[in-house]
Amino acid sequence: MPQRHLLQMFAKCSIVGRMTQAPRIDPALRTPGRAACSNDAGRFERHARQPDAAGDPAGAGRTLLRTEARAERPRRAITYNRSPDLPFDRSVNPYRGCEHGCIYCFARPTHAWLGLSAGLDFETRLIARPGIADTLRRELAAPGYRVAPIAIGTNTDPYQPVEEAWRVTRACLEVLEYARHPVAIVTKGALVERDLDILSRMAARGLARVGISLTTLDAGLARRLEPRAPGPARRLATIRALAQAGVPVRAMTSPVIPGLTDHEVEALLYAARDAGAAAASWIMLRLPREVAPLFREWLAEHCPDRAGRVMGLVRDMHGSKDYDARWGRRMRGQGPHAEMIAQRFRVAARRLGLDAPQPALRCDLFRPPPRDPDQPDLFATCGG
Repeated sequence: MPQRHLLQMFAKCSIVGRMTQAPRIDPALRTPGRAACSNDAGRFERHARQPDAAGDPAGAGRTLLRTEARAERPRRAITYNRSPDLPFDRSVNPYRGCEHGCIYCFARPTHAWLGLSAGLDFETRLIARPGIADTLRRELAAPGYRVAPIAIGTNTDPYQPVEEAWRVTRACLEVLEYARHPVAIVTKGALVERDLDILSRMAARGLARVGISLTTLDAGLARRLEPRAPGPARRLATIRALAQAGVPVRAMTSPVIPGLTDHEVEALLYAARDAGAAAASWIMLRLPREVAPLFREWLAEHCPDRAGRVMGLVRDMHGSKDYDARWGRRMRGQGPHAEMIAQRFRVAARRLGLDAPQPALRCDLFRPPPRDPDQPDLFATCGG
């Protein structure tokens, strides 16, 4: 499809309030707690903008770059995929963009479809989808729907800070609980504990499990890599809370960053096991599209002494490139260092009892929800 047709199509998305492209980095702004070091225009934009610092060369009177969230009226809730290296074929994403700001996030390039940058825009200019629960209900109620586990949090975190006010993820869980529909959640957010009432009931029926991402046990490094995500100790506490509530938890030691966090593989697994995780998985660092230059900028700023080694190992794993998007290779890489990490993970996971596959989520309890959103008993018997 020609690029101009793609741009016309995405220009029609129902976003309340237009967001215009931000400059690269305005020297009049302060950016504490942000991982991206730049804000280049999206790859579909014709023009780039650069700030003029002449009026404020000393940075006097600088203002704080704050997070803003706009609402989108979603046309669809469920996104389907046919990727052979993913364990699910459908997902729901309550938000676009993520305030956690993880510099390595593979979802950053999706902000380009909104005319925004994968850099600071991705962390600060968020899209909430408050109508997605109603859309999800209609899709589950469609006569031709066939049930299979829905993944939530596969693109951006469903429990990032804005969820506390918008409650979009919880609304989706209420629909899924009523429909007795299986769900798998991936998050770094401690806010998932708020929804233990729903998740524990669903888990008791074999309908829910949660994956908690663990990148490093070094709190200082985590604060630079993932500036607004809960720290390592808080994530381990979340694993413990979920496990104690009867919700199966998978520790996701992801991404493994060669030359920076790969030495922690065993320590992460031990900590996850002690916190109550029942299983574990791992994914190698992925640097698609705009993520690669953003990550290189971050390395130069925060780890200049390791930047050459880290990127050298990354390229060794991806055929001398920053990223190899081919299925079967994008998640793991290849070569001696990638094989060593994989072997270390397998040995440690087996030793700790974290290598067994999790039980399949149940699909036989599904009941289509009513199509009428005003039906009075829609959620009256969620636990029934």
